[in-house]
Amino acid sequence: MYQEFYTSPPRYASLQQKMMELAGDFPAAGVFSIGQSVLGRELYGLAIGGMKGATLYVGGVHASEWITTLLLVRFAQELLECWETQTPLAGIDVCRALENRSLVIIPCLNPDGVEIALGGKAAVCQRGGLLQTVGGPQNPVWQANANGVDLNHNFDAGWETLQKMEQALGIAGPCAGKYGGKAPMDQPESSAIAGFCSCFQPRSLYAFHAQGEEIYYRYGPRTPAHSPLMAQVLASSCGYQVAQPTGTASHGGLKDWFIQSFGRPGFTIEVGRGKNPLPIDQLEPIYQRLREMLMLGILL
Repeated sequence: MYQEFYTSPPRYASLQQKMMELAGDFPAAGVFSIGQSVLGRELYGLAIGGMKGATLYVGGVHASEWITTLLLVRFAQELLECWETQTPLAGIDVCRALENRSLVIIPCLNPDGVEIALGGKAAVCQRGGLLQTVGGPQNPVWQANANGVDLNHNFDAGWETLQKMEQALGIAGPCAGKYGGKAPMDQPESSAIAGFCSCFQPRSLYAFHAQGEEIYYRYGPRTPAHSPLMAQVLASSCGYQVAQPTGTASHGGLKDWFIQSFGRPGFTIEVGRGKNPLPIDQLEPIYQRLREMLMLGILL
């Protein structure tokens, strides 16, 4: 039953069931919700160890990048299995690694968007004509939430600058991607993750996206001095490139807001290579390549 979850895209019902299974089967796992999506879906988190000051992994920010949700759940499961059996993961002693560290995983910040990307109009029937307005299920790269807001353009980090860039591109309202909303953090999903960070003060944040095999670590003057070294260690473990986003990807993101708000290390990890949505058969090769990096993220 466990392995079936990784053979198809993560519909919300299957993700919900998987989270409950992990909580039931592993005493070390604590499952909770940080809030709800536009359509009332729970934004699930999984904690291994204490939640205060944990390393935070976040996936499923962009709808068509749902492979990041599967990636993080896959890691959570193997990490818990190794903890229970006291076996190493990627050559690292899990019990010792988590002796003075903890991890929180929010596998899917945008469950409504993933449902739209996978199921089309039926996933957002409560929202009236939204999909007809913006192209709906015919658009193969739906990235936004159920309000047509791109969550990674909605965070309060250079949002006004980003808004001008969007308008210059003709993006002025709800659409499949790159619209940052009417105001920063005006979406329940972005507000929920910001509230979680403010309350539990993660020591570092990793936002997982697809694709490009790149790692971004910099945003503004509050980027920690040791972040470049951390990024290089992470990149060396998996063969990804340390890079800097450009254009509309350079402001408004979760990692941007985290660095600016807390002055702590924040990273965007662009997993895999190809055209979104990445095919499901890329999941295992991506995971195997990133296992060590995912462990290092807890330790650094």
